[in-house]
Amino acid sequence: MDILTIITVLIIISAGFSYLNERFIKLPGTIGVMSISVVVSIVVLIIGKLADKKSGLIITLAHNIDFSEVLLNVMLGFLLFASALHFDYQKLKALRRPVLILSTLGVVVSTGVFGALFYGAALLLKINIPLIYCFVFGAVISPTDPIAVGAILKKSKIPPKLETVISGESMFNDAVGLILFVTLLGIANQSTVTFSWAETGRLFGTEVIGGIVIGLTMGFGGYRLIKSIKDFQTIFLISIAVVLGISVIADYFHASIPLAAVVAGLVVGNNSFGKDHPANQFLNRIWQLLDEVLNTILFVMIGLQLVLLPFLNNYWLIGFLSIIIILIARAASVSLVAIFELRKINFTNLSILTWAGLRGGISIAMALSLRASHHREIILSCSYFIVIFSVIVQGLTLNKLVDKAVGKQTAT
Repeated sequence: MDILTIITVLIIISAGFSYLNERFIKLPGTIGVMSISVVVSIVVLIIGKLADKKSGLIITLAHNIDFSEVLLNVMLGFLLFASALHFDYQKLKALRRPVLILSTLGVVVSTGVFGALFYGAALLLKINIPLIYCFVFGAVISPTDPIAVGAILKKSKIPPKLETVISGESMFNDAVGLILFVTLLGIANQSTVTFSWAETGRLFGTEVIGGIVIGLTMGFGGYRLIKSIKDFQTIFLISIAVVLGISVIADYFHASIPLAAVVAGLVVGNNSFGKDHPANQFLNRIWQLLDEVLNTILFVMIGLQLVLLPFLNNYWLIGFLSIIIILIARAASVSLVAIFELRKINFTNLSILTWAGLRGGISIAMALSLRASHHREIILSCSYFIVIFSVIVQGLTLNKLVDKAVGKQTAT
């Protein structure tokens, strides 16, 4: 397939799934389209096995899309810029400490807890995977996904402070997760286990500091240009240019595209354009629409990628166990905020923070970037189990948990 055909088919499928969900199934948008995508992928796999075929439109489409490349280097910048654009920086500033703890130390703790428990589960099931790859998996799956979190929280009933913490954490923890992923993967690929603080520091500086500098530079530059004009078409083109420029420049300097996009979005969205400026009225609206469209396409892509995983049915048990393990690791990491901030654990907030820690396409993209191996099959399969459970089950039950938890807190 050529690029135009791929885009056309993907948009047609996304529109069709979105219509089916809105017209008949009536689940929340992203949950609905992903559920339909998963079901369609399973049906395609079954039909393919019965007919002994490995072709078909869905399979061909999935094979022609480099999911990892498309998400990490193209779509992610747009989605995170859109999320940060309408995020209230003052709320984030007031809760910066818990957000900082969760997005840094929380990711490290979750990676360690998950890796150790997953290794134990693999031993019990007689699955051969080295401990270092279990920690690599922990780094892949520990960062909460800003796209999944943003899509679900839009219609949630989570208390405002907790919503700010969860959203803020999800926007900033990808850089830490990526550093852990690259560092641990480097150790795993070496014949002798060595660790270099200098290399880790260089990676941190390149990814994090580089991402922040690029985001600030592009954000303030875009803001000044937008403020100086009144033509909405030009304003929108400038905002698109900012995001595309971030993707190209950050990729060239090996800086964090997610972090740069978030910083730029916060800069543009939280600076005043002046009274009666057209950007005040239209910029957030058009980016919100673009965000929702790209979210729909992304979750369709996640579901359709299942047709590329014929080995998935070999890992049902470890996949289900990995769901339990990531929930335990998430509970351990969010407990840090309570310990550092309150010196005690509020089980109501702990349950909400744990259940609202959603995983999504970024984890799958990192898992897909691993070299072809037996370890990759295990990590990728279990990542899909966690992501599907996270988006569909946790997403559908989050409001019920919030109502129950808040109701108990009010009663006491």
